[in-house]
Amino acid sequence: MARVLLGVTGGIAAYKACELCRLLVRDGHDVVPLVTPAAERFVTARTLRALARRPAHETEDPYLHLTRADLLVVAPCTANTLAKLAHGLADSLVSEAALAHRGPVVVAPAMNPRMWAHPATRANARTLRERGVVLVGPDEGESAEGELGVGRMAEPEEIFRAALAALHGRSILRGKRVLVSAGGTREPLDAVRFLGNRSSGRMGVALAAEARRRGALVTLLAANLAVAPPAGVEVVETPTAAELEREALARAGAADVVLMAAAVADYRPAQALAGKRPKDAAPWTLELEPTRDVLAELGQRRRDGQVLVGFAAETGEAGLERARDKRARKGADLVVLNDVGRPGIGFDAAENEVTLLSVRGERTVARAPKDEVAVAILDEVERLLGDG
Repeated sequence: MARVLLGVTGGIAAYKACELCRLLVRDGHDVVPLVTPAAERFVTARTLRALARRPAHETEDPYLHLTRADLLVVAPCTANTLAKLAHGLADSLVSEAALAHRGPVVVAPAMNPRMWAHPATRANARTLRERGVVLVGPDEGESAEGELGVGRMAEPEEIFRAALAALHGRSILRGKRVLVSAGGTREPLDAVRFLGNRSSGRMGVALAAEARRRGALVTLLAANLAVAPPAGVEVVETPTAAELEREALARAGAADVVLMAAAVADYRPAQALAGKRPKDAAPWTLELEPTRDVLAELGQRRRDGQVLVGFAAETGEAGLERARDKRARKGADLVVLNDVGRPGIGFDAAENEVTLLSVRGERTVARAPKDEVAVAILDEVERLLGDG
């Protein structure tokens, strides 16, 4: 049995903390609710203490929030409390407890979508992640005031699973074998020229780094990366579609998770020249042949329990339907869709905005740095692994 400090801050999602408290108690944990005055506008401390089965005399202890504990969970965590945690302020039960706590921390943000999207909030979230705090959500949905977007608190069952993983000191990915492809393949025309694409590999590298941070054993299939690969991963150079195909098919069978983030050429020259073709006034006509569909082949070969993730770089409104069709047709558990026609995201950009289409449903990850998008993608992968 673990002792869990359950911080509840002032948002409408505070009512969900009751179910989270019940789940933790039912699992045999000693739960100490820490309810801020703002939270008591939505759910009373007495209610949570009753659900936690706390003795009545404990209410007289002014230092209960400073008790030693195995885990601190803050759910919901408002934008205000998120900022306090990031900057070390200690003007409430929850923020004081966070500053004194020496152990894993799980935070479930909940706020208006525009507040979550604000650069200050995103910077605070990034600061907490860098310290090792586990952020669960927020999810996309309708806010209390009727606004659609990302900001709704994750469901209690999801926070509960994250709490158990934190108590056991590991992500569900720890020790798992993860295969990631990144970059863009180049198909030779002659000895110096090639057909290629604008992919820098930033998204795939961010995924590899985040999977490694979660304790996975990561192999990165690197196709002409414009950024350095992360430390601690095995790097296999796969500059062409044929080489990436060979390595992916050879290694995917042993992987628990396969993330095909590389932009693989759909066509290549039917015949590449051995030397350099000299420039002259004559036209150069090329015959292109299709490359093999690696994702579809991986889908056919996928073993039970393996999670297969594909990426769909699309443009325009029809891209969502094409991505849905791609997931069903190629046997992927998850397809990550991004509109590469929009400025500032996608290929060779530091930020991305994606839609996750999985067997569990669809949700949008708002525009953010690619390392944050990688967190959201791997959170979804962990959910899929947990469902399996």
